[in-house]
Amino acid sequence: MLNWHELAFFSLACLILVLTPGPNMLYCVSRALCQGRAAGLISLSGVLLGFVVHLMAAALGLTALLMAVPFAFDAIRLAGAAYLLWLAWQAVRPGGAAPFQARALPVDPPRKLFSMGFVTNLLNPKVAMFYLSFFPQFLHPENGSVLMQSLQLGAV
Repeated sequence: MLNWHELAFFSLACLILVLTPGPNMLYCVSRALCQGRAAGLISLSGVLLGFVVHLMAAALGLTALLMAVPFAFDAIRLAGAAYLLWLAWQAVRPGGAAPFQARALPVDPPRKLFSMGFVTNLLNPKVAMFYLSFFPQFLHPENGSVLMQSLQLGAV
């Protein structure tokens, strides 16, 4: 179990990280602005499921495996880079449009909003690196199950 002092410090650090713009925030804000509050919340739920996947991987030690096996980390990193290159190609190809160009966007169904949020977060290796580098400072084996402590931090 974590003490209240550490939990408060961890919460403050998480708040600072959450307020820092990144791909997840940009995706959720763009969906909310284009399609309304419900679309933003559906997109956010996909992003949150991505966080759960990263949390479980970190809590179960799989993130450490990804860092130990460079190929696995590189595969995730390259998939994210390929996605960014695809977005760039969409912007520069003949007849393409820049991602931030003002235009009427099609209304995406809830399933697509959710899956896009999930994939956006899943391909973001920054999340896995955060869990792997930040969690250990707050885990204390003498305070009980490290898995339960990791899950408690993830719930924050």
